[in-house]
Amino acid sequence: MCVLAFAWQAHPKWRLVMAGNRDELHARPAAPLDRWEAPAHVIAGRDLTAGGTWLAVVTNLRGFGPPLPDRASRGALVRDLLAGDGNYAAPDAIDLAAFNPFNLIFVDASGPRFLTNQPSPMHAPLASGLYGLSNGALDEPWPKTGQIKGQLLDWIVAGAHDPAALLDGLESETLPATGLPPEEPSDAPLEPRLSPIFIRHPMYGTRCSTVVAIDRDGRGLIVERRYDAQGIATGETRLDFGWPV
Repeated sequence: MCVLAFAWQAHPKWRLVMAGNRDELHARPAAPLDRWEAPAHVIAGRDLTAGGTWLAVVTNLRGFGPPLPDRASRGALVRDLLAGDGNYAAPDAIDLAAFNPFNLIFVDASGPRFLTNQPSPMHAPLASGLYGLSNGALDEPWPKTGQIKGQLLDWIVAGAHDPAALLDGLESETLPATGLPPEEPSDAPLEPRLSPIFIRHPMYGTRCSTVVAIDRDGRGLIVERRYDAQGIATGETRLDFGWPV
């Protein structure tokens, strides 16, 4: 049950700030955040089962059952959009119904766009503001979604200095008392109906936390903190990059 918050043009210094967790089976192999050899402009982790990645950002959707194996790879969708090449490189031409249920946020020079295929295919631009997303609708007020949005808002109000400081909030295991519970149970059998931002479980849990920040001049930072099956941090990668504006 991945969760994230992102702010688009919500602070004078920052064009984009995103903070989120990837939750997945610990047995599913993945490569840590790095600069890809091809295409060379991509910086991301890599799913070693399907070859895609999870940071664009894409989340599964609850209530539709396990993924169907004959559907196109959602990780490949993210990979092609980031690469600007492949079957899914053009957002407007993608057949969203060809994939298992998903939400995806895609940001390019024109701004952020939200793609989803449930309850029906939708491709919509997003205005400036603060957003939260988990495994339901965009900004659906689940407790953990509201909590992570609140953390990002607090960081902005406090001066929005070091984006990497947002990583500590992504380790929160406190279940908020406010918000609406999901209408559907999780499609991950080991996950409870309600879960905190950080999921600690030996089989399915938080695999990594990621923060991305891009300032008004296009100077970018991405930081990934990785965790083992006991929820213990095993490594951290911090990379600077430039983003055309």
